[in-house]
Amino acid sequence: MSPLEIALAGVLVLVLVTEAWFALHMLDQNGRLMVRLESLEAKVAQGVKDQIDQISPSNMGLAPGTLLNNFALPVLGGGTMTLSQWRGRKVALIFLSPRCIHCEKMLPDLVKALPQGTDADPAAVIISSGNVEDNQRFFGPHRFSCPILLQEDTEVAALYRAMATPMAYLVDENGCTSGNAAVGPGAVLELFLNRAPAAQAPAEGHSAVNSNQSLASSRIKRDGLKAGTQAPEFTLPALDGTEISLSSFRGRSVLLVFSDPFCAPCNQVMPKLDELYRKSDGLKVLVISRGDPQANRDKVKELGLTLPVVLQKSWEISRDYAMFATPIGYLVGEDGVLAEDVAVGGNAIMGLAARRNASVRVG
Repeated sequence: MSPLEIALAGVLVLVLVTEAWFALHMLDQNGRLMVRLESLEAKVAQGVKDQIDQISPSNMGLAPGTLLNNFALPVLGGGTMTLSQWRGRKVALIFLSPRCIHCEKMLPDLVKALPQGTDADPAAVIISSGNVEDNQRFFGPHRFSCPILLQEDTEVAALYRAMATPMAYLVDENGCTSGNAAVGPGAVLELFLNRAPAAQAPAEGHSAVNSNQSLASSRIKRDGLKAGTQAPEFTLPALDGTEISLSSFRGRSVLLVFSDPFCAPCNQVMPKLDELYRKSDGLKVLVISRGDPQANRDKVKELGLTLPVVLQKSWEISRDYAMFATPIGYLVGEDGVLAEDVAVGGNAIMGLAARRNASVRVG
């Protein structure tokens, strides 16, 4: 070989040795990298497992014995319902959603499992989300006898830490959670198969109001006052800054209408009531609303109402009149006595007024 060829061969050998060393070095580095990746994957997997453990059904929801905040929600089909109106009875609050496939599959079994009748123990109340149309399509094919309440989004669910569906709470006579939340179709159905968890003591930091009262003494009448009952007296602030008492109508018939500015059926009947107020000489109309004064003023302005509106702070006058719902109406006679049983819903209220006017014309 010529000196040049020998030199080129040497260079080639050097290049090959260098590449081999580099390849071995990279293999070692990649091996270390793979070990690190495997370690990281293990840590991530453990973290995911820890998160799953934290959101398991036994750890979801409020603690047993938690005193639940009250709510006022519209009823699918009309009216408003509150949690407080169930005080004195056990109730199962069931959170569902029209967008939940598990809820949809559970509905036929849930209809069969729910107890029937007004004395059901526990009574069932469904709290769903979304608009009226979606819920009508969702529940329409099934014959639910229990009330179905609608939250706009998840405002009540978030308050009760019920962000999964289906999910339910068993609530005792004092408005406190009884046992852990039931999460999933099977657990929810079991609430109505006599396998619900036993009531537990209130959680630390929570106190059950009226917890020292017996069930009988804590019951609240909630099906309305009967005809012939003396109408309970009240004095309430009006939106115009004055005060109005029921006694100020003595000697005249008055239609008392219980309303809420966020109650859709109430807002539908209000223009008709306002027309009745403006055109009827003998029958007076007084609306007893609730909630924020400004929200009520805004609603009065939006609907163009001229009839008087007074405000109860919460449900204190509704309690006296034995029904926590809107819209409802009572016809109070000239003597301050209820002329008929409670009228529930806009059509029933207008019918109450029509019968009164018809009887006056006949007389």
